[in-house]
Parts: sequence; C-alpha cells; structure tokens
Amino acid sequence: MSSRTEHSRTAARLLAVRAALLVAALVSGLLGCLAPASAQLKGTQREGTIAPIPIAVSEFLGGDPKLAGDISNIISGDLGRSGLFDALDRASFLERITDINSAPRFPDWRSIRAQALVVGRVTNAGDGRLTAEYRLWDVATGRQLAGQRFSTGEVNWRRVGHIIADQVYERLTGEKGYFDTRVVFIDETGPKDRRVKRLAIMDQDGANVRLLSQGKELVLTPRFSPNNQEITFMSYAGEKPRVFLMNLETGQRQVVGEFPGMTFAPRFSPDGQRIIMSLQSEGSSSIFEMDLRSRQSRKLTDSGSLDTGPSYSPDGRQVVFESDREGTQQLYVMGSDGSGTRRISFGDGRYSTPVWSPRGDYIAFTKQISGRFLIGVMRPDGSGERILSEGFHNEGPTWAPNGRVLMFFRESRGGNSGPRIYSVDITGYNEQVVTTPSFASDPAWSPLLN
Repeated sequence: MSSRTEHSRTAARLLAVRAALLVAALVSGLLGCLAPASAQLKGTQREGTIAPIPIAVSEFLGGDPKLAGDISNIISGDLGRSGLFDALDRASFLERITDINSAPRFPDWRSIRAQALVVGRVTNAGDGRLTAEYRLWDVATGRQLAGQRFSTGEVNWRRVGHIIADQVYERLTGEKGYFDTRVVFIDETGPKDRRVKRLAIMDQDGANVRLLSQGKELVLTPRFSPNNQEITFMSYAGEKPRVFLMNLETGQRQVVGEFPGMTFAPRFSPDGQRIIMSLQSEGSSSIFEMDLRSRQSRKLTDSGSLDTGPSYSPDGRQVVFESDREGTQQLYVMGSDGSGTRRISFGDGRYSTPVWSPRGDYIAFTKQISGRFLIGVMRPDGSGERILSEGFHNEGPTWAPNGRVLMFFRESRGGNSGPRIYSVDITGYNEQVVTTPSFASDPAWSPLLN
C-alpha cells in the first residue's frame, strides 16, 4: 500500500470514451451577470471556450515598491489563470497611475483594449501591519465599480492580492471568487519505487508551500473540514492505517481511530460534526458515518460489495458513493441515513472518486475505459455527463469553493515520472498545471478563508 500503483488500484476503478464537450447550462450567464454600471464588460463564449475580458492591473503605489508590485502581480496572475480575464501586459500601458483617487485617462486604456482597470496602493504602517486599497473602473463608461480599503498584518500580504482578485472577479462575473483559498496535498519526492510522501499545504496558485509532515510515515488523501482549519488524512504505520485530525494553525494531531482495510481518508459533513468513510472486511467494504463529538459510528450500507468513496451533498442530506454491486464500479446516491439508494451512472467504463460540488449542482468523478483515465462531471440525477480532461492516469477531483473550477492529479507514462496537480474550468476549458516544487498528488481544496 506504500506505492502509487497500489494506492491507485483501489482509488481508481475508474471513465468513458471522450465525450464531445458540452457547455454547461450553469455557464450560460457566466460573464453576462454584470450590474448595469458594468454592462459593457462582457466576455463571449465560442464552442466551449470563453473570450476573456481584457483587464489592466496597474502596478500598485506604495512606499515599498517591491511589495506593492508583488501584490499587483498576484491580482493579475489570479485573474489571468481563471481563463475569464486577459490580464494585459503592463508594457503596453500608456498611462502611469500616480494617484488612485484621480480618475484615469480612459481613452488611453480603451486604446489598448482594456475593458476594466484596477489601481491601488499599499502602505506599510511600520508596526507589522499594512494598509491596502484599490479601485476597479469600467473603462468604457468611466464609472468606478468597486473599491475598498483594509488593514492586515504584513504576514498576510499574499492574501491581500488574493482578496482583491476575488472582489474583482465577483464584481465582473457575478459569482464568488476562489483565490483566497488553500490546497492541502501530498508532496512526493524520490525515485518511483522509493517515493517519500509528505503532507503539504499551499495557496491555490501553487505558491507558499509548507510541509505538514516529514516523510517518516506514509500519508494519503487529505481532506479539508468546512471551517478551513482542520483536515483529515490517512497515515500508515507499517500496514496499519490510522485516521488523523490535524489543526492547521497549531499543527496538533489527534487520532480518530485505527481502521484496518480503509482505502481513502474520511470526508467531513457540511457542518463539520461528522465524517463519512468506507471500511473493508472479508472481501467487501461498507460505508460508515462517525459523529466526531461522541465518536459513535453507524453503518450506512451493507451490500456485500465494494461500497467506497462517499461524499456528502452540500446540505448534508445525501451521499454519493461508488460501488460494484451491479458488476462494475458505478456511482450511486443515497440519503445520509443510508435510505433510498439509486444508481446515477450508466455510461461505458468504470466510475470512481465522486465528490459533490459546493453548489450542489454537479458531481465530479474519475472514469476509466480502455486504459484511459478521465475527469468528468454529471448532475446528481446522472444526467448531463461530460468529460473535462483525459490522460494516462487522471484521478482525485476536488472542487473550488465556488463550484467553477476543479483540481485533480495526473501521472504521466514511463521513466521516473510522477504526479502533477492540474486545474480545469467546469466547461473543460483552461486546463493548466499547478506548479509545485516536487511531484504532487491528492489535492483537496479549502473553503474561502475567513
């Protein structure tokens, strides 16, 4: 159980012939959900891709030019990577912003195609805190669309950039952003047959990586709690799997229990009070729910088959899971008390690793067919299935908190290759690698930070 191959054997039972990309109904209003003041800021969709909004993010003003420039770069980087914005090259800017309280020269910005403009200032107070403020302008109408001033500790300077990017994203798309978030994952180093796996955490853009374990034990499948500050993960001491809860602020761990036959770490309920998991015994596995306060558990399935990979719906009333009870690994939905089980996947291939969108409208999954692994989504009733990404070995989708973007990991063929984390828009557009210092797998996306 210490190698990627063994882990994948249980994690990946997994996806159908590449389906033609269908643009989801939920995307149909993506860039048209603008308030009247920004009515001219509209991207267009063309056959599953989106023509992004050209946006200019000027270099912020401030007493520390490097800090101000770094925050500006985070904002433009976040918006550009989303695929919904074209962050324009600052070398093309005709106006140099010198006062954020004065109206920009809008003809200069229109001449370089900018539809929106972000200006700002960062002030270092000298007491360990910094003050940041920004303005968002509609270049076509000359109206200010948003602006805010806030103060925070210097240590949070990267978050300042992410928070501003979230506010710009929300104002121009009508949807919550997802940039001020973290991703917990497995950092993998060393030769393929002696891979060291350490628990790690990073900002959603791949920066600010911090190790949470030192590689003395095998760790797998971390999961975030709804409160951002706790994760569950599996740890193997020898061949014995244990489930831990870890507080990310203090680093303190507590053992939830020892669970022989467990394959994946548990997932939290939406209220953070329960966890759901699968436990294997005598050739079959069943799904159990545990109350974290009483540590009492109850069995939800007892089919005599391999029932595994459970994930709660956002309201906590339903659970999606995978099972081979009808011959091949398929997806099923049941009530959170184990009642009303129904099959929802009917395509070719084998389905696995289901996870419910935070919006409740889609379930992401891995699917395997003819040696290929694909990442896809379907509605909770099984309709609208479509494939977002295909590769030699794709696995483990996880949702951004706004339900717009997925991360997953992919392992390439041959040699001493290793897994990398990728992100993709829910339309299947804008797939890109999330750069990490080492190989990386098993991503789990946090809710928005507080």
